[in-house]
Amino acid sequence: MGLRINDTIPDLTVETDQGTIKLHDWIGDSWAILFSHPKDFTPVCTTEFGAVAQLADEWAKRGTKVMGISVDGVEDHKKWKTDIETFAGAKAGFPIIADEDLTVAKAFDMLPADAYLPDGRTPADSATVRAVFIIGPDKKLKLSMTYPMNVGRNFAEVLRALDGLQTATGRGVATPANWTVGDDVIIPATVSNDDAKAKFGDFTTVFPYLRTTKL
Repeated sequence: MGLRINDTIPDLTVETDQGTIKLHDWIGDSWAILFSHPKDFTPVCTTEFGAVAQLADEWAKRGTKVMGISVDGVEDHKKWKTDIETFAGAKAGFPIIADEDLTVAKAFDMLPADAYLPDGRTPADSATVRAVFIIGPDKKLKLSMTYPMNVGRNFAEVLRALDGLQTATGRGVATPANWTVGDDVIIPATVSNDDAKAKFGDFTTVFPYLRTTKL
């Protein structure tokens, strides 16, 4: 069975370009994002790692750690970071897991249990290792996204989703379609009108099951 929303992520010990890391210890009391790639020195992946590097201040503002995953080795990761930093004009200070035996890819259900990397492999052999996982301080999976190899990820959307998760979790609300910080939020249907008034003050009733308010 695959890893589902609100499942506790596997507490794997992984090798990275920054040394050995135990995932739960690394997350600590922070939010965390794991973003995976099928191979080093590939074009779309280089632009994506660059985008993550450029957003270092944004991750920090949100108390969020980021870690990459690729199925190549530590030395390749270190060399690749030179290209990433040149492209991005920013330091890639996050660790990258060297998932050469596909342990992480399989544990997070990115590849089937019988997957392997053949000699002379191409990115197509690990194509589905192209995902985003947002993990809460409770070490539980809060959101996942999977992309094909030919469509670059929108990290502005990853940030927006992270903001939504942190707001929903911290304030006991839900967020509507296309929500961004500062927009009205949704009061959960399980909250009575009296309790909503006490907690949020004024709110708008669109339908009996759809009530919105400002934070």
